[in-house]
Amino acid sequence: MMNDLHEGPLTSVSSPVAPPKPSRRDERRMRRKRRRRGEEILGWILVPIILFGIYWGVTAGFEFLGTTPGTVWDQLMQVKAMMEKRS
Repeated sequence: MMNDLHEGPLTSVSSPVAPPKPSRRDERRMRRKRRRRGEEILGWILVPIILFGIYWGVTAGFEFLGTTPGTVWDQLMQVKAMMEKRS
Protein backbone atom coordinates (compact mmCIF):
# COMPACT_ATOMS: atom_id res chain seq x y z
CA MET A 1 0.00 0.00 0.00
CA MET A 2 1.28 3.45 -0.94
CA ASN A 3 1.07 6.44 1.36
CA ASP A 4 1.95 10.11 1.04
CA LEU A 5 5.63 9.54 1.84
CA HIS A 6 6.21 7.37 -1.18
CA GLU A 7 4.66 9.76 -3.70
CA GLY A 8 7.57 12.19 -3.80
CA PRO A 9 7.79 15.91 -3.24
CA LEU A 10 4.85 18.12 -4.13
CA THR A 11 5.27 20.50 -7.04
CA SER A 12 4.02 24.02 -6.78
CA VAL A 13 0.95 24.88 -8.78
CA SER A 14 1.80 27.87 -10.93
CA SER A 15 -0.30 29.61 -13.52
CA PRO A 16 0.35 28.31 -17.02
CA VAL A 17 2.91 30.34 -18.90
CA ALA A 18 1.26 32.32 -21.66
CA PRO A 19 2.83 31.87 -25.08
CA PRO A 20 4.80 34.89 -26.23
CA LYS A 21 2.72 37.57 -27.93
CA PRO A 22 3.19 37.51 -31.73
CA SER A 23 5.14 40.39 -33.19
CA ARG A 24 3.48 43.04 -35.32
CA ARG A 25 4.87 41.40 -38.44
CA ASP A 26 3.40 38.03 -37.41
CA GLU A 27 0.03 39.64 -36.62
CA ARG A 28 0.02 41.37 -40.01
CA ARG A 29 0.91 38.10 -41.74
CA MET A 30 -1.96 36.28 -39.97
CA ARG A 31 -4.44 39.07 -40.85
CA ARG A 32 -3.33 38.99 -44.48
CA LYS A 33 -3.72 35.19 -44.58
CA ARG A 34 -7.25 35.39 -43.12
CA ARG A 35 -8.20 38.20 -45.51
CA ARG A 36 -6.95 36.28 -48.55
CA ARG A 37 -8.87 33.19 -47.45
CA GLY A 38 -12.02 35.29 -46.97
CA GLU A 39 -11.61 36.93 -50.37
CA GLU A 40 -11.14 33.53 -51.98
CA ILE A 41 -14.34 32.18 -50.43
CA LEU A 42 -16.23 35.34 -51.33
CA GLY A 43 -14.95 35.10 -54.91
CA TRP A 44 -16.16 31.51 -55.27
CA ILE A 45 -19.60 32.67 -54.18
CA LEU A 46 -19.90 36.03 -55.95
CA VAL A 47 -18.39 35.27 -59.37
CA PRO A 48 -21.03 32.67 -60.33
CA ILE A 49 -23.77 34.99 -59.07
CA ILE A 50 -22.37 37.89 -61.13
CA LEU A 51 -22.02 35.74 -64.27
CA PHE A 52 -25.59 34.44 -63.88
CA GLY A 53 -26.79 38.03 -63.40
CA ILE A 54 -25.06 39.17 -66.60
CA TYR A 55 -26.53 36.25 -68.53
CA TRP A 56 -29.99 36.94 -67.12
CA GLY A 57 -29.66 40.66 -67.92
CA VAL A 58 -28.64 40.06 -71.53
CA THR A 59 -31.40 37.49 -72.02
CA ALA A 60 -34.00 39.81 -70.47
CA GLY A 61 -32.76 42.68 -72.64
CA PHE A 62 -33.12 40.67 -75.84
CA GLU A 63 -36.56 39.47 -74.74
CA PHE A 64 -37.61 43.05 -73.93
CA LEU A 65 -36.49 44.22 -77.36
CA GLY A 66 -38.21 41.28 -79.03
CA THR A 67 -35.12 39.98 -80.78
CA THR A 68 -32.51 37.23 -80.52
CA PRO A 69 -28.71 37.29 -80.44
CA GLY A 70 -28.61 35.70 -83.91
CA THR A 71 -30.73 38.47 -85.39
CA VAL A 72 -28.58 41.15 -83.78
CA TRP A 73 -25.42 39.46 -85.09
CA ASP A 74 -26.85 39.29 -88.64
CA GLN A 75 -27.73 42.98 -88.52
CA LEU A 76 -24.23 43.87 -87.30
CA MET A 77 -22.72 41.90 -90.18
CA GLN A 78 -24.98 43.78 -92.62
CA VAL A 79 -23.83 47.11 -91.18
CA LYS A 80 -20.19 45.96 -91.44
CA ALA A 81 -20.71 44.96 -95.09
CA MET A 82 -22.29 48.36 -95.86
CA MET A 83 -19.37 50.18 -94.21
CA GLU A 84 -16.85 48.15 -96.23
CA LYS A 85 -18.66 49.06 -99.48
CA ARG A 86 -18.44 52.78 -98.65
CA SER A 87 -14.67 52.78 -98.28
